[in-house]
Amino acid sequence: MKAVIQCGGKGTRLRPHTSILPKPLMPIGARPVLELVLKWLRRNGIREVYVTTGYLGHLIRSVCGDGEQWNMRINYTQEMEPLGTIGPLSLLRDQLDEPFLVLNGDVLTDLNLNQFVGSHRRRNSKLTIATAIRPTKMDFGVIDEVDERVTGFREKPELSHLVSMGIYCIDPCVLERIPSGVPFGFDDLMFQMLDDEVPVNVFKHSGLWLDIGRVEDFLKAQDVAWDEQSPVFASSVAA
Repeated sequence: MKAVIQCGGKGTRLRPHTSILPKPLMPIGARPVLELVLKWLRRNGIREVYVTTGYLGHLIRSVCGDGEQWNMRINYTQEMEPLGTIGPLSLLRDQLDEPFLVLNGDVLTDLNLNQFVGSHRRRNSKLTIATAIRPTKMDFGVIDEVDERVTGFREKPELSHLVSMGIYCIDPCVLERIPSGVPFGFDDLMFQMLDDEVPVNVFKHSGLWLDIGRVEDFLKAQDVAWDEQSPVFASSVAA
């Protein structure tokens, strides 16, 4: 199976650090997060990877090269103008001719790829989203009402939502929905598929998931021992 790692963003949430380094090269301990992602994919049986680049893409290519050091083959695309979160896939239509993985270049997880891909195939899905439960602390008192009469009150509650982990399994037919040369976000794709009543499935993950594009998760990641025995390197070979 081929994987596409999205690395074209500017990492605005991590500024000023990302004024010097692209977000996928931000250090987690002594290693760039992208190196951890690539090693995780390799240990899960992925050998062929496409890295989409834009902002400071030349630094990513310099660090990762052709992937030979990890026994992988890495190819790159370069966005002349930002194409959004899913638009860069339009540059890879000819290369992605079977179900493939797409993931953000700033995600650290112990997601079992074998189970994830297996779920996608069993459901004959066009698009499967890896998801996790993420709590959100409200800064306000939340009021419940019916016909303008208060029926309940919660002081700054913590709400839980099922959210996308930024990891997807996609069938090639979905590429037909992505326009060329214009920004196109994952939200645009979702709204389009839902409007057309094309089933989209989720795979629920309850383990490790850190989005290092968020300052909070970036700091948490520094406290994890990212050695060869850590969860993110766990092998669960994709079928």
